[in-house]
Amino acid sequence: MSGQNASNELRVAIAGLGSIGSKVAIALDEGIEGLTLSAVAVRDPAKHQAFLAGLRRQPQILPIDRLGEAADIVIECAPSSQLRAIVEPAVRRGRAAVVVSVGGLLDNFDLVDLARASGGRILVPTGALIGLDAVNAAAVGTIHSVKMVTRKPIDGLRGAPFIVQNNIDIDNLREPLKLFEGSARDAAKGFPANVNVAVALSLAGIGPDRTQMQVWADPTVTRNVHRIEVEADSARFSMGIENIPSENPKTGMITALSVIALLRKQRATLAVGT
Repeated sequence: MSGQNASNELRVAIAGLGSIGSKVAIALDEGIEGLTLSAVAVRDPAKHQAFLAGLRRQPQILPIDRLGEAADIVIECAPSSQLRAIVEPAVRRGRAAVVVSVGGLLDNFDLVDLARASGGRILVPTGALIGLDAVNAAAVGTIHSVKMVTRKPIDGLRGAPFIVQNNIDIDNLREPLKLFEGSARDAAKGFPANVNVAVALSLAGIGPDRTQMQVWADPTVTRNVHRIEVEADSARFSMGIENIPSENPKTGMITALSVIALLRKQRATLAVGT
């Protein structure tokens, strides 16, 4: 990668210091082999002053479009509406961009072409989804079908555009309610903060139009529950995972850990998994 600093460490910048970005910043500050936290971008620097002051090494605070100047890897940990503003300048400079709001990538897929032309890369962490490696492998052969069912607690779904547009009252549910059934692409439009998992699954497998998705509001669960079934020429497999929500009910704790695992792999001597 171009622009590495003299010590040959990869410089990492983070856009957004919410429940994911702050955990990634702490992990980098505590030390990930071959990586250093060089810069952050936040909407309100004063709000994060105490947090940043607590880090051992102070990163630069930059506008989001300049993170690629100070880093080899730019991590998007912001609302999906900010995805383009963060990723475009980074990949245009030939940097790697780690995309957490992968649902937002579908509306900005030209960024993949831009990255290709500029020598940049777009990296999607496994996030809340175990088994993405198996889907990647199966996709080298032929996948016949991918179905996913997501059940979320009420708190994690509140305010989703699909619920607002259809005037659905989820606050007084006594039993599970199926909100949506359709393609992963349509699910991403209706639930942009909730179905990053489904979009990552679709990009690893047979695409957002053929990946089938159900979204349930479920007052009986306290975790984000995902069940995936894959039929391929090489294997038939199903996966179930129950993710514990972070302090942001729309985001699972494992998402931040997944970004950290991806970063560790960048310079690891032993890397396990595809």
